[in-house]
Amino acid sequence: MADCLFCSIIAGTTPAQIVLDTPDVVGFLDIRPVFKGHTLIVPRAHVPTMVEMSDEVMIPLFGAARSVAGAVRTAFGAQGSFVAVNNVVSQSVPHLHVHVVPRTKGDGLRGFFWPRTKYADETEASEYAGKLRAALAD
Repeated sequence: MADCLFCSIIAGTTPAQIVLDTPDVVGFLDIRPVFKGHTLIVPRAHVPTMVEMSDEVMIPLFGAARSVAGAVRTAFGAQGSFVAVNNVVSQSVPHLHVHVVPRTKGDGLRGFFWPRTKYADETEASEYAGKLRAALAD
């Protein structure tokens, strides 16, 4: 897609620190990392969000994310990683991408980036679960 930043990185017209380049996916350092080594894994095909992703894209994309999650441990001495995908909300570039962020105990990142909530009771939780089950059945 002509106006997509990630497509231009994939095409080589916008510079990036490429760390992974395969026939199906490209991985490059995030220019505003949560921690240094924060990598974005993107499919070469322009796919806006996870919802539009085909099975043919999913396997190489998440396989690459798994490889990078392992590599950050070796490369940076990380104890693990935070792996995430935003869909529309908080997705600054509308091209599917997986964040792989190196993590170490005591790095200051606490759980998720947003506040947590509770269900009022089991009845409310059951209602939410039922709505989700119905949507999945459609």
